Amino acid sequence: MAGVSRKPWITPQDYLAAERTAEVRHEYVDGEIFAMVGASLNHARIVARLGYAIRQAALRRGCDAFTNDVKVRVEAANAYYYPDIVATCAGGDDDPYVVKDPVLVVEVLSDSTEAIDRREKRTNYQKIPSLREIVLVSQSERLVEVYRRDGAGWTVDVVREGAVMLAALDLSLPLDAVYED
Repeated sequence: MAGVSRKPWITPQDYLAAERTAEVRHEYVDGEIFAMVGASLNHARIVARLGYAIRQAALRRGCDAFTNDVKVRVEAANAYYYPDIVATCAGGDDDPYVVKDPVLVVEVLSDSTEAIDRREKRTNYQKIPSLREIVLVSQSERLVEVYRRDGAGWTVDVVREGAVMLAALDLSLPLDAVYED
């Protein structure tokens, strides 16, 4: 086809090396990189509230949690993503910038990322053997979806009232606390 240009394929190693000095964060999916956009104030508020609660719960269990700036490796999809929040109970990752064995991933949805978060990222996250829960949080309405590994498959709990239960960290968080202000 005339006029069709292909982007050069980037190796994971080249991506990781470039990302360490990049001024803008990028996600990596099978040889392509995608720049990350800035977040709204509501997005940042929700991440801050959830991040604090999740980190405290993780520390009580001997785990750890990080917000925004730590990549998650999805080996089966040859991808690296920056979830809004990630919790891990595995120690000693060989790369200090990457979590390979998360137990919990949280994505706060925005108009520009919701379709990718719901389809591509959720589907790819589900390929991580250690992952127990994926949490999708709406910033435009009181709605939290918790995708939970149930044996060989996944179930989803839709929370509009009450509390968000995160079994991976034994955490019950009132929805009012998530959407305060």
